[in-house]
Amino acid sequence: MPSLITDILISLDDRFLYFSNWLHGDIRQYDITDKRNPRMVGQIFLGGSIQNDGPVKVLEDKELEKQPSPRIVKGKRIPGSPQMLQLSLDGKRLYVTTSLYSAWDKQFYPEMLKQGSVMLQIDVDTVKGGLTLNENFLVDFGKEPDGPALAHEIRYPGGDCTSDIWL
Repeated sequence: MPSLITDILISLDDRFLYFSNWLHGDIRQYDITDKRNPRMVGQIFLGGSIQNDGPVKVLEDKELEKQPSPRIVKGKRIPGSPQMLQLSLDGKRLYVTTSLYSAWDKQFYPEMLKQGSVMLQIDVDTVKGGLTLNENFLVDFGKEPDGPALAHEIRYPGGDCTSDIWL
């Protein structure tokens, strides 16, 4: 199964590149200080199609020792997969939502239509590289008054490292 990169960004200091791999369910962080030799320094799985209890069985993957387990935050299993990314100006917090487009969500992650998407916070190690899920942060769009909702695009108040304008 191929990957599907749905969002990509570079940190404000041009040190790290991030992308979300929506089908597989991971976010990757690459150190790009040596532009000719990028190095993966962080990876985190948050849902996706290759979870170990899902319908896809990975037979061979040179980068993966075993299929990732489902992620649960505040008692909720993460529906869908990491999609849109927003990185704080200091590069220490990466926010992610799990809905791509409702038609694709319906095809690949039908449970998300019933549960709604979520927004998560990933803590970023800006010294050595690395990604850690903040287990205390969860915005559950399934709990919206007219929900469940599928949150797609997010914007960091006052701008983020991908913004053209900062307040």
